[in-house]
Amino acid sequence: MKRIKIIGFRFLTFCTILIIGSCSIDPSYYSQVVPTTFYDSQTSVWQRFNRPFTHWRWYLASNNPRWNMQELGTDEMCLPTRGSDWYNGGVFQQYHYHQFTPQLGDLYNGWYGFSMGVALAWDTMEDIEENVNFDALGFAAGTRESMLAQQQTLVASFYKDGLDFFGGVPLYTTTKSEVKGRSTAAETFKFIDSLLDLAIPNLPVKSTLGAMETGNINQATGAALKAQLYFNAGSYIGENKFAACAEICQDIIDGKYGSYELATDWTDIFGFKNELCPEILWSVPSENTKLETDGGYYSTMHHYNLKNFLGGIDASASNGYCLTPSLKPDGSLYSEFKLGKPYAKFDNSDVRKQLYVYSGSGKYQGMFIAGKLVNPLDGGVCVGNREYNGQVITMVDQIAYFKKVGSDYPNVASLPSKISTAEENSGIRIMKRSPMPTFTDRLLRYNPDVPIIRLSEIYYMLAECKMRAGDKQSAANLINKVRKRYFIGGADPNPVSASNLDKYRMLDEWMVEFLGEGRRRTDLIRWDAYVTENWWDHTASNNPNENHFPIHETIMSSNNLIKQNDGY
Repeated sequence: MKRIKIIGFRFLTFCTILIIGSCSIDPSYYSQVVPTTFYDSQTSVWQRFNRPFTHWRWYLASNNPRWNMQELGTDEMCLPTRGSDWYNGGVFQQYHYHQFTPQLGDLYNGWYGFSMGVALAWDTMEDIEENVNFDALGFAAGTRESMLAQQQTLVASFYKDGLDFFGGVPLYTTTKSEVKGRSTAAETFKFIDSLLDLAIPNLPVKSTLGAMETGNINQATGAALKAQLYFNAGSYIGENKFAACAEICQDIIDGKYGSYELATDWTDIFGFKNELCPEILWSVPSENTKLETDGGYYSTMHHYNLKNFLGGIDASASNGYCLTPSLKPDGSLYSEFKLGKPYAKFDNSDVRKQLYVYSGSGKYQGMFIAGKLVNPLDGGVCVGNREYNGQVITMVDQIAYFKKVGSDYPNVASLPSKISTAEENSGIRIMKRSPMPTFTDRLLRYNPDVPIIRLSEIYYMLAECKMRAGDKQSAANLINKVRKRYFIGGADPNPVSASNLDKYRMLDEWMVEFLGEGRRRTDLIRWDAYVTENWWDHTASNNPNENHFPIHETIMSSNNLIKQNDGY
C-alpha cells in the first residue's frame, strides 16, 4: 500500500473457552491479551505506535470544529445563513462577530482535540518503553528512538494548538499523573520548546527528494513546528523570537533537516498523487475506501448539486462555507476596509483563478467554484434548488438576498450585505484540499493527502521575519519565488517589492497562498489584526481577550482546577 496502516489498539478481554466434547479432554483457558503476548511482532508494535496518529488525522483533517475555529471569524471565510439554511441557532454569526461563549460547541472539540492527542501519545510512549523488546523483534537500530521522538513531537504539536487557541494549558508528561490545573502561557511555550529540542535529533531524515510522505514525522516537520512556535511567540508569550525562527527556516530551506523543494505546479501540492510532492513536509494520508478524508470541508462548502457539475459523482454537499465577499451588492469593490476580499486579491492571470475543472487521469485546473457552473468539458451543470430552482447556478462574489429587490428593497444598491442575508449562490467556493474527480475517475476520490506543513510556509515565515528585521527586498524575493509558479512563464503582474510590502500586503500574501488551510486566525493575531481591524460585516472590538477562545463549560466542569480565560 502507498499509505501506512494506522490501526487502533486496545486490550481485549475474552471469555474463558471450554472445549467440551463427547470424550474427556483438558480445557484451555484464554483470559486476556496482555502486553507480553500482544507485542509478538513488528506489526503489532507499529499498530500501537500509530494509534495517536489516528486521532491526529481526525483532529486536523476530518474535524470541522478545528477548521471553524481557525477560519470562521476571520476576514477570509464565513458560513452565512442561506434563506432557511444554516442559521443553526446563530452559531456561525457568533463566530463572525466574535461573540464567543463557553457554550459554543466547537470549543469543546478544540480542547478535547489537543488534550486527547496528548494523552494518546503519552500512553503510547509509556507502553512502548515498558513493554517492547526492540532487539528481540529484530527492529533496525534507532527505531525505538525514532518512535519515541515522533510521539514527543506529536505531543508538542497538540500542545501548540492548545496554546494557540486557549493560552496556557495543563501540562502532563505521563498518563499516571494527578489531574492538573492550567500552566501559564510562558510555561506551556517553554514545555513545547523543550519537547522539540529532545525529539528533533532522533527524528528520521527525509534524504530522497520526492520520497513518499506517509504521515510519520521527519526532522523537517519537527524543525518547522519549532519555527512556528517562535514565529508566533509575540502573540503567545509577548517575546520577539523572529530571529530564531528565521535561522530555523533558513536551515530547512538549505536542506539541514532533509531534502525538499518548492513544487513548480501548484496542483502537485493538493492533487491525486501529492504524497510524492517534494514541497510537503507533513501531510495526513488519505486513500479512497481506506482512511479517507476530504480535508474536513468539501461536504459543508459546496452547493447541493455540484456533484452534477462533476459528472454525477457521489459527492453530496450541504452548501455552507464560502469566501467573504469582495463586492457589494451593486458590484463595486469594498473600499471601506483593507483586509479580506480574498477572491479579488487573486490576480486575474493567476492560474488558480479559474473555474475548477477536472480533465481526467488525475489532472485538473482552477481552484474556485465561481461564475456560471457549466462544465466546459462535458456540459455538466449545477442547478439551483432554492432561490434559483431549476436554473443553472452562477456563484457570485457577493452576499445579499437579490430575490428581495422589488419587494422589500427598491434596488440592488439598497440591499443589505450581512452574514444573515445570503442566497444559495452567494459567495465563491474553493476546490483546494482534496479536489474531486468526475464520475469516470471516481476511484481517485479521496486519494489526495491533506497537506499540513509545506515548504512554501517556511519561505513565507522567513520572508516575514526578514521584513520585520527591515530587509524588505529579501522578503519580497522569497515570496516572489513562490508566487511565480502561478503565472504562465512566471510573468507575475504584481510581484511583491520593497516598496509595496507592508502589514496588509504581507497578510494578503498569507491569505492568497494558504487560503482555506486552517491558519488565518493565527496570522491575524500575530499582526494584532484579529480584534483591531474591520472586514466585511465585522467591526473591530479592540478587545484583546478575543485573541483566546473561552474554555467550554463541559471542560470546566470536568476539572475544577481549570480557570476560565479573562473576559469570559
